[in-house]
Amino acid sequence: MKTNQKFEFKNPSICIKNCELYYGNVKALKDINIEIKAREVTALIGPSGCGKSTFLRCLNRMNDLISTCKISGKFLVGGVNIYAKDIDINLLRKNIGMVFQKPNPFPMSIYENIAFAPRTFGIKNKKDLDIIVINSLKKASIYDEVKDRLNESALSLSGGQQQRLCIARALAVEPRILLMDEPTGALDPISTAKIEELILSLKKEITIVIVTHNMQQATRIADKTAFFLFGELVEYNDTEKLFSYPKDPRTEKYITGKFG
Repeated sequence: MKTNQKFEFKNPSICIKNCELYYGNVKALKDINIEIKAREVTALIGPSGCGKSTFLRCLNRMNDLISTCKISGKFLVGGVNIYAKDIDINLLRKNIGMVFQKPNPFPMSIYENIAFAPRTFGIKNKKDLDIIVINSLKKASIYDEVKDRLNESALSLSGGQQQRLCIARALAVEPRILLMDEPTGALDPISTAKIEELILSLKKEITIVIVTHNMQQATRIADKTAFFLFGELVEYNDTEKLFSYPKDPRTEKYITGKFG
């Protein structure tokens, strides 16, 4: 497969224009236009089924895996059209990592979970892999908890630890963007707080887009927030402004709990 070296982009910004998505005959996203700045946290909020996760999966072409899905529009990441025919999907997903709601560690050791992707991209030297594993676990704020257990199964970790391990696994290939689909949705408050602290530290280097049902979480960690409803991007603004002075009455109804 052709490798598009342009994906080593220096500016991990996102610009989406006229995005529309169909599942069969059902229109799931309607003319989405949004610009996401590099090295900020952008939260996507809205009721269940409003298109948040569907939109998120457009950003690293996860929707390609759905046979009935049809997408149109312009998707620029770091100035690169990610839907161009010559795009290397593996390299795209190396640069745009993803973390899901339910922790999904591989059924192998903690060490092998982190080393798996770097090996896939050609790093075979044990010393190099050791450094990547340690640094990734440190970035994900879990190294001190697992440093004496690296050869144990990742499935032996708690739910919160497994989620941070999955974040470390995504970080092992040095992505420029991290997509997070309700990463704390299945976690307890203490684990949630650790993930939120981690997100705030990671945004110094990485652009983060996070889907969340927790509006308080959005106010704590997001620089900007986008409100989705019925497949439409209703409002997008600085988080403080969107929650304090919503421009659209539908946004106000949602954030005040009148629906959703």
